[in-house]
Amino acid sequence: MQEMTEMTKKTRMIAKFFQTSAVALVLGLTPLTAAPVIAQSKFEAVITVNNAPITQFEIEQRARFLRLLRAPGDPIALAREQLIEDRLKLQAARQSGIEVNEEQIAAGMDRFASQANLSGAEMVKLLASEGVYEETFRAFIIAGVSWSDLTRARFAPRVSISEDDLERARAAVGKGGGVEVLMSELIIPYTPQTQEQVEATARRISEGASESSFAAEARRYSATRTAPSGGRLPWTPLNELPGGLRGIILGLAPGDVTDPLPLQGAVALFQLRDIRETDVAEPEYAAIEYAAYYINGGRSEQALARAARVEADTDTCDDLYGIAQGEDPRVLERGSKAPSEIPQDIAYELSKLDPGEVSYTLTRSNGETLVLLMLCGRSQTIAEEAPATGETTADSAEGEAAANALSETEMLSRQIGDQRLASYADGYMAQLKAEARIVEK
Repeated sequence: MQEMTEMTKKTRMIAKFFQTSAVALVLGLTPLTAAPVIAQSKFEAVITVNNAPITQFEIEQRARFLRLLRAPGDPIALAREQLIEDRLKLQAARQSGIEVNEEQIAAGMDRFASQANLSGAEMVKLLASEGVYEETFRAFIIAGVSWSDLTRARFAPRVSISEDDLERARAAVGKGGGVEVLMSELIIPYTPQTQEQVEATARRISEGASESSFAAEARRYSATRTAPSGGRLPWTPLNELPGGLRGIILGLAPGDVTDPLPLQGAVALFQLRDIRETDVAEPEYAAIEYAAYYINGGRSEQALARAARVEADTDTCDDLYGIAQGEDPRVLERGSKAPSEIPQDIAYELSKLDPGEVSYTLTRSNGETLVLLMLCGRSQTIAEEAPATGETTADSAEGEAAANALSETEMLSRQIGDQRLASYADGYMAQLKAEARIVEK
């Protein structure tokens, strides 16, 4: 990634802050109203999302911002991916009648900037010195606050925290050790033609399934490698699961089954069979490196056979370069991302892998492309995760006051609720992507 030169002290501070912020990688841009004169071609649509255009200029601005943040991966590819998601977020918010006002935007800018001990105006000035326009920052706030308001309005009524939930959470954090869960999984892929039927099947299974009946349904419907064994997984460290899924699993009692969780092109169900504490605390992961190799044909026999051959011929992520040699460069992607930035369905599949192992459960392009995932490695470190836009933290004055006023029970309840909301939001985004008409030129 291109290094910045002659960065001011405050700009370095912002970059360091953003490096640990999940929010910084969920930015959104809109065409600028006060931009300098630029070739008209840069304002032509290169992507449309449900007929909403994304211009080359927006992609370049986003990529510039990502370089400033030293975000891992290809900044152009990340820019395209994130702008698509922002269009979907804003479209969904508007369809629900959610629009943020100027007061919310200003408050959001100040709140976000305060995490770097800056005002919103100071943040705008420093970003501008690196070629990132004020409208970029405003659009980021608008997308973030709109999405936060939408997902809370849509999913908060589904989130209830019981005393049993709190007791399990206390057990998970009380002794400083690790927590492992024993689960069963059931993941059913669908195409646009089968989506309604698959979702109905998932709802039926989730309603009161026993351990034996869940296993039978997994053997019948699941696309995972655990299907022959009834979807049964081995003991899994809790913190290797995607963040949103952890809160959902902690809210289950042994024998309980989750509600159907929408993934991109699939529906997932999980059953908790047991939970236990361990003496050794599990490490936190700062980054997960993985590769994705895309195979035409979805879950056809030919595509699955191709995936099996690739698995047999590879031991490390480096081996995939030889597999993809001579093909379109876009069939192979490799990068390192913070756990919070990995799509939930991919994060879950990676949680089951050791370095060099593969999974080919997932699909893309409405089921027409099979995704072969390989875990390259995990980087362990201890780092604080910055809050999402629109949320308060103890780093701000209002967040500190709120945190001090909360009891231990209230803090645990809020944490579990936020984790469940995040999981619902991730699943909703996957659903929006699966249903959207996205055209890339």
